[in-house]
Amino acid sequence: MKVILKEDIVNLGYKDDVVEVKDGYGRNYLIPQKKAIIASESALKVLAENLKQRAHKIAKLKADAEALAASLEGVSLTIGAKTSATGTIFGSVNSIQIADALEKLGHNIDRKLIFVENVKEVGKYTATIKLHKEVSVEIPFEVVAE
Repeated sequence: MKVILKEDIVNLGYKDDVVEVKDGYGRNYLIPQKKAIIASESALKVLAENLKQRAHKIAKLKADAEALAASLEGVSLTIGAKTSATGTIFGSVNSIQIADALEKLGHNIDRKLIFVENVKEVGKYTATIKLHKEVSVEIPFEVVAE
């Protein structure tokens, strides 16, 4: 079943993308939750017209994302965490701590845009920030013992 997404959905697509999903996922989750509509012929024509009218707005959003990515290029973070004697962190470092560290540097980034692997030990890692569907930036960060 083909559907048109009305919002960004992780691991599926971005707003206004036409994607192929299984019938049950589309009919039982996406459509009732108002996250997608069925990609009928008329809906695709409406989508094409809307994208044509919003082309300049989309270009501005991409330019803003590229400017933010350029400002984040040289940023390196240090995050303190409580650790055991062996260097294992009590808990883990996640996107919330990275968003807080970026906010202290003056960059207000939504934590939902930050993707980080499972960090359970002291060391150096990288986090990926997806600012736009075509623009992402990698931020190196180091986890140190408090």
